Amino acid sequence: MSAYPEKPKLSKLFRLQWEETQNNYVLLYPEGMVKLNQSAAEILKRCDGERDCAAIVSDLETTFGMQNLLADVEEFLRTADAQGWIR
Repeated sequence: MSAYPEKPKLSKLFRLQWEETQNNYVLLYPEGMVKLNQSAAEILKRCDGERDCAAIVSDLETTFGMQNLLADVEEFLRTADAQGWIR
Protein backbone atom coordinates (compact mmCIF):
# COMPACT_ATOMS: atom_id res chain seq x y z
CA MET A 1 0.00 0.00 0.00
CA SER A 2 1.23 3.49 -0.82
CA ALA A 3 1.78 6.09 1.83
CA TYR A 4 0.18 8.84 -0.25
CA PRO A 5 -3.38 9.56 -1.41
CA GLU A 6 -4.74 7.33 -4.19
CA LYS A 7 -5.59 10.37 -6.34
CA PRO A 8 -3.39 13.14 -4.94
CA LYS A 9 -4.53 16.73 -4.97
CA LEU A 10 -2.69 19.84 -3.86
CA SER A 11 -3.73 20.79 -0.33
CA LYS A 12 -5.85 23.93 -0.05
CA LEU A 13 -3.18 25.38 2.26
CA PHE A 14 -0.75 25.61 -0.68
CA ARG A 15 -0.76 27.34 -4.04
CA LEU A 16 1.52 26.23 -6.89
CA GLN A 17 2.62 29.09 -9.08
CA TRP A 18 5.40 30.32 -11.31
CA GLU A 19 7.42 32.94 -9.47
CA GLU A 20 9.16 35.21 -11.95
CA THR A 21 11.56 36.62 -9.34
CA GLN A 22 12.64 33.07 -8.43
CA ASN A 23 12.58 31.96 -12.09
CA ASN A 24 10.98 28.81 -10.77
CA TYR A 25 7.78 27.18 -9.59
CA VAL A 26 7.06 27.63 -5.91
CA LEU A 27 4.54 26.42 -3.38
CA LEU A 28 3.10 29.34 -1.48
CA TYR A 29 1.56 28.92 1.95
CA PRO A 30 0.66 31.31 4.79
CA GLU A 31 4.01 30.88 6.57
CA GLY A 32 6.23 31.13 3.51
CA MET A 33 7.30 29.57 0.27
CA VAL A 34 8.92 26.36 -0.97
CA LYS A 35 11.07 26.63 -4.10
CA LEU A 36 10.54 23.53 -6.25
CA ASN A 37 12.80 21.85 -8.75
CA GLN A 38 11.38 21.20 -12.21
CA SER A 39 10.54 17.55 -11.49
CA ALA A 40 8.62 18.38 -8.32
CA ALA A 41 6.68 21.13 -10.08
CA GLU A 42 5.76 18.84 -12.99
CA ILE A 43 4.48 16.17 -10.62
CA LEU A 44 2.49 18.63 -8.50
CA LYS A 45 0.93 20.21 -11.62
CA ARG A 46 -0.61 16.80 -12.30
CA CYS A 47 -1.93 16.30 -8.75
CA ASP A 48 -5.47 17.33 -9.61
CA GLY A 49 -7.46 14.80 -7.58
CA GLU A 50 -8.50 13.05 -10.80
CA ARG A 51 -5.33 11.15 -11.70
CA ASP A 52 -3.77 8.32 -9.75
CA CYS A 53 -0.01 7.73 -9.59
CA ALA A 54 -0.02 5.52 -12.70
CA ALA A 55 -1.75 8.24 -14.74
CA ILE A 56 0.66 10.90 -13.47
CA VAL A 57 3.65 8.71 -14.38
CA SER A 58 2.20 7.91 -17.81
CA ASP A 59 1.65 11.60 -18.56
CA LEU A 60 5.17 12.53 -17.40
CA GLU A 61 6.78 9.74 -19.41
CA THR A 62 4.84 10.74 -22.53
CA THR A 63 5.44 14.47 -22.11
CA PHE A 64 9.16 14.18 -21.46
CA GLY A 65 9.95 11.07 -23.52
CA MET A 66 11.27 9.21 -20.50
CA GLN A 67 10.70 5.77 -18.99
CA ASN A 68 10.77 4.11 -15.58
CA LEU A 69 9.65 7.15 -13.56
CA LEU A 70 7.32 5.22 -11.23
CA ALA A 71 9.74 4.82 -8.30
CA ASP A 72 10.79 8.48 -8.42
CA VAL A 73 7.20 9.74 -8.60
CA GLU A 74 6.11 7.46 -5.77
CA GLU A 75 9.00 8.66 -3.61
CA PHE A 76 8.11 12.28 -4.30
CA LEU A 77 4.41 11.70 -3.56
CA ARG A 78 5.30 10.10 -0.21
CA THR A 79 7.45 13.12 0.64
CA ALA A 80 4.78 15.58 -0.54
CA ASP A 81 2.18 13.79 1.57
CA ALA A 82 4.45 13.82 4.65
CA GLN A 83 4.97 17.57 4.14
CA GLY A 84 1.20 18.13 3.85
CA TRP A 85 1.47 19.44 0.29
CA ILE A 86 -1.05 16.95 -1.08
CA ARG A 87 -4.15 15.30 0.28
